[in-house]
Amino acid sequence: QVQLEESGGGLVQAGGSLRLSCTVSGRTERIYAVAWFRPGSGKPREFVSGITWNGNRRDYVDSVKGRFTISRDDAKNMVYLQMNNLGLEDSAVYYCAAGSSLETGYWYYDFWGQGTQVTVSS
Repeated sequence: QVQLEESGGGLVQAGGSLRLSCTVSGRTERIYAVAWFRPGSGKPREFVSGITWNGNRRDYVDSVKGRFTISRDDAKNMVYLQMNNLGLEDSAVYYCAAGSSLETGYWYYDFWGQGTQVTVSS
């Protein structure tokens, strides 16, 4: 099994920044990619950003390109989502997920964290 735990959410003013962290533990050899999701666009969970476990490929939803950056720390088994210039539309619970391929569909991911709340105020 793989366990994921998110942290770093909170309340921030519009235009501000937050960094989300995802701690990954367990059978990490089963992981090909880790991604961040949030509810939206008529889906229970919308893809925000993802990264392959070796760090070679990253992907972002168009609405966050240029504002969010995903990265990972190999030594700590952690994945980060740096979120800059946050807007009201970014308010959501953000979930970290791990799966066997880097895909935008939430159904490709087998392991999920509990989520961390991000609230952007005006």
